[in-house]
Amino acid sequence: MPSAVLDEPRESAPPRTDTMQAAVLVAPRTFELRTVPLPVPGPGEIRVRLEGCGVCASNVTPFEGPDWMSFPTAPGGLGHEGWGLVDAVGPHVTAFLPGDRVATLFGNSYAEYDVGPAEAAVRLPASLEGRPFPGEPLGCVMNILRRADIAPGATVAVIGIGFLGALLTQLASSAGARVIAISRRQVSLDLARHMGAADVVAMDDHAAVVNHVRHLTGGGFCQRVIEATGKPWPLDLAGDIVAEGGRLVIAGYHQDGPRQVNMQQWNWKGIDVINAHERDREVYLRGIRAAIATVEAGLLSPEPLYTHRYPLSRLGDALTATRDHPEGFVKALVMLQ
Repeated sequence: MPSAVLDEPRESAPPRTDTMQAAVLVAPRTFELRTVPLPVPGPGEIRVRLEGCGVCASNVTPFEGPDWMSFPTAPGGLGHEGWGLVDAVGPHVTAFLPGDRVATLFGNSYAEYDVGPAEAAVRLPASLEGRPFPGEPLGCVMNILRRADIAPGATVAVIGIGFLGALLTQLASSAGARVIAISRRQVSLDLARHMGAADVVAMDDHAAVVNHVRHLTGGGFCQRVIEATGKPWPLDLAGDIVAEGGRLVIAGYHQDGPRQVNMQQWNWKGIDVINAHERDREVYLRGIRAAIATVEAGLLSPEPLYTHRYPLSRLGDALTATRDHPEGFVKALVMLQ
């Protein structure tokens, strides 16, 4: 067969139309569902018919319309936790075929379809068939765990028991650590217990939390502290409860302004401070592959944490819930099929 024919985009079946539905953020807290052209994969790209997309807390600030935000967004913009079936592949793509199920690191996945580099996708095994798999946040969990370097017998504080914090509690406990979970809401503390936390502490009064952790650890505090809120006060709290020579892992996404930290305290304690956010795509992909293996092994159980599901037309409601955390909320998914 001539190479020119091989280089044509290959499709599993002809699309029903040459358009798709995509969410567009047109103003602060205002989405429109628009009919837009179906994207065509270029060289080295694949098109994915999305089954769903996770809703990331990092979307909340752009959703609120800060000064640096511009409108409208690209169709599907902000959605970066997508998964679904490869629908078509562009020229020179050999790693995927139409029909392969994948998790992606594409950036416009609040839509029926998204297109991106084949190198930014990971094939999902048959064992995960029919199960939601927002690969990007699950990969984040594994990368945070790796950088935390948790040893059996260590005391680990996890501050903020949302989606990331709950899964990190499960993984750290499975690794043989004693986990102290710290969070505002009683439902979050109950979740932490369910995920394996040895102790839970209500995050209400700063001095009371420090004294409680001091008591729980016999005055030695925690060899590892993972801050998973993205807020200033919990970051300050993390510095107060990390042990001398310990490691403070910043997993929260701090995007709403500068932070002031007690550098004198950090210096005196001689701690390692880890910003556990990755920008290297290959590191993200390794995290997603590790998450797949860990879910398959039964050591990571994210599905009970997908507490709220919305159609694409209610993306605004999904982001509002992600901001406000109604009773029982952990993580929202936008479901497209």
